[in-house]
Amino acid sequence: MSLLENIRGPRDLKALAAEDLDELAEEIRHFLVHAVARTGGHLGPNLGVVELTIALHRIFDSPSDRILWDTGHQSYVHKLLTGRQDFSKLRSKGGLSGYPSREESEHDVIENSHASTVLGWADGLAKANQVLGHWNRHVVAVIGDGALTGGMAWEALNNIAAAKDRQLIIVVNDNERSYAPTIGGLADHLATLRTTDGYERFLARGKDAVQRLPLVGKPLYESLHGAKKGFKDAFAPQGMFEDLGLKYVGPIDGHDVAAVESALRRAKRFHGPVLVHCITQKGRGYKPALEDEADHFHTVGVMNSLTGEPLTPASGTSWTSVFGDEMVRIGAERPDVVALTAAMLHPVGLTGFAEKYPDRVWDVGIAEQHAAVSAAGLATGGLHPVFAVYATFLNRAFDQDMSILQVVPGLRIAAPRDAARLRAQLREAVDVSDAPTVVRFPKATVGEDIPAVDRVGGMDVLARTGEPDVLLVAVGTMAGTALEAAELLRARGTGCTVVDPRWVKPVDPGLPRLAAGYRMVAVVEDNSRTGGVGWSVAQALRDADVDLPVEAMGIPEQFLPHAKRGEVLADLGLTPAEIAGRISAVLARRKGGGAAAPAREENHA
Repeated sequence: MSLLENIRGPRDLKALAAEDLDELAEEIRHFLVHAVARTGGHLGPNLGVVELTIALHRIFDSPSDRILWDTGHQSYVHKLLTGRQDFSKLRSKGGLSGYPSREESEHDVIENSHASTVLGWADGLAKANQVLGHWNRHVVAVIGDGALTGGMAWEALNNIAAAKDRQLIIVVNDNERSYAPTIGGLADHLATLRTTDGYERFLARGKDAVQRLPLVGKPLYESLHGAKKGFKDAFAPQGMFEDLGLKYVGPIDGHDVAAVESALRRAKRFHGPVLVHCITQKGRGYKPALEDEADHFHTVGVMNSLTGEPLTPASGTSWTSVFGDEMVRIGAERPDVVALTAAMLHPVGLTGFAEKYPDRVWDVGIAEQHAAVSAAGLATGGLHPVFAVYATFLNRAFDQDMSILQVVPGLRIAAPRDAARLRAQLREAVDVSDAPTVVRFPKATVGEDIPAVDRVGGMDVLARTGEPDVLLVAVGTMAGTALEAAELLRARGTGCTVVDPRWVKPVDPGLPRLAAGYRMVAVVEDNSRTGGVGWSVAQALRDADVDLPVEAMGIPEQFLPHAKRGEVLADLGLTPAEIAGRISAVLARRKGGGAAAPAREENHA
């Protein structure tokens, strides 16, 4: 058996001889490349933390010591070393999560899929240890240099540094990248630390090297080495961290297990907050990843493990590419349109815009809050900013965005159903000059365009079948599903009109008037039902004194297991057959005298 196959937990790892660790690291990288090539997943970040993760689990005692990962997508090696070596269904339904998962292991302390949050968790856990008297337990937070650009990280650092006696170790995994090269003042500071290696080289020389110093050098070493801040202050600009009140150890070669173990042992002896600065290489040991400057190997799909080439070519045009193409066109027509991204220039589709208009796009690092406020400043200054961001990254703790944004007065939300509507509604959004706008679309392949058969106010009518029984409101990409449900209802003798509101906030004033001619309203959305579009439609009907039941079908208030988008929707009953069945049930209750209360949401998923 290989070394990796014999490891069922940290205890097995600790039993290995030091001379076996390089071989183990090689086995892990080989495993990751071949396993992730079969399923897709985050490859580059995990190849970069192999030795670092080995050292962490040899020095600390998980789960008594809490090892936290920020972001969680760099935890694959951690999973392997804590007994989870079946990657056959990685990130698929019924398989391992792509992030830490409490359901999988007691070694997974927090469940996080975005950056800059781990230091807040670590601060709270360390405080809990202190209050409960767990003085022998350590909290270790691994955070990337990219994640350190997030405001939440610095808010936490400000609090962590205030406590001198908490067992909290921050390991900075510094690979100069997040999804893309890390930018900004902090990145420049870390770059200076990376290139100032005199301190570590000096200490490595040992006592004999001290004797060979010039006469002025020896007393300098002896006086500074024992001083409070240490000898490194004379050579390395790590003062930013120590000025905050954090002990600083590093920079350390993050691919030298012995060096990392030594640094972690030193950090444990401080008995207070310490920052260990490790230099790593994203994609380490895999030539295609190391040669890729665009970070395509940060996350990969199914691929040839030898070449890195995708095995399944893209099946169609993505929503992101449609957005990106239209942004380039708008940029040519509107010199006032500018763009912002939070360390996600390529994934959100702004690459082309940046190439054409480099002075009109800003990557603010992993700082979505700053991006939103900076966008407000740009707008106040006379420009029209477009902030491109994943919904989950904007909200941190929320799965969807339309519900939380419903509470913002004056804000408008568009939910395009196809590529043509995305292009049109993006242009409508940048034409709005008196309020913020949101254009929401999935990270998926765009289906074929769905033409409208009529227009009512600002809404598109997509189909009319039979008598005016049901007004089916289809939100965004649920339009195709709604049309299929309408056909099933038609076959049962139920008339149905399918409308796409296009802009879901505010509710089109024509919708209540239109709904008044039907027996019920149903809303289908791929969004949280609580506070969602169905909720706002029901409120609009109540405000207009329209006495109808509203069947709101969306995502229930629960955390969902990971799976592909289609699988999640199917599990939630957001399929044509389930939708048609629920609508038929409501109509049957009304016909039988058990009518629902006026304009209220039914409690179905």
